[in-house]
Amino acid sequence: MARASKLVLMLLLPAWMTLLCTSASGHGNSYVRDACSVTHYPDVCIHSLAPFSQTAKRNPTTWARAGVSVSVGEAKIVVQYLIKLKRYGSMRGRNQVALLDCIDCFQNTLDNLHKSLGVIRKLNSKAFVTQMDDITTWLSAAMTDEDTCLGGFNGQKEKQVRLLCNKVLNMSYITSNALALVNKLATIGPGSLISTDLP
Repeated sequence: MARASKLVLMLLLPAWMTLLCTSASGHGNSYVRDACSVTHYPDVCIHSLAPFSQTAKRNPTTWARAGVSVSVGEAKIVVQYLIKLKRYGSMRGRNQVALLDCIDCFQNTLDNLHKSLGVIRKLNSKAFVTQMDDITTWLSAAMTDEDTCLGGFNGQKEKQVRLLCNKVLNMSYITSNALALVNKLATIGPGSLISTDLP
């Protein structure tokens, strides 16, 4: 009888674990979809922020911080890519000038994102309004620099240029989404502030 019970348990355990994981995943998807509903590019938002679902859940402070943190990481990747293109010297003429300008723009973008992340890590109720104003200003400036980078390649159709522009465009979507999450937090106010273990 004991052996039969053990056999039944062994057969049912995988199904039970699968059900638990599916349920947890479903909640996670719900959290990130709810958070990303305020953004202009929800599909990009869901893809980039899904790993934060179980940590952030329904807290706008954590989602805003996650959005800015992901933007910093993505900007670093783009900067490395642009510097690599410069090192290889594969762009000539107008495109080379546009690439150099784009590198400058993205250095500014990265600076503004770092400043935003530094402040969002130290949000407090007394300085909340000023802090949110600073963050939205820096994120908006980052988006402007990203647009400026794209503008330098306007009308160019080479494969390498298209690839570069796609990377920058995706970065602009991520920054836009971060700004939307920050704006949502600003609208809600300092009552949602919590400590968080996010980077």
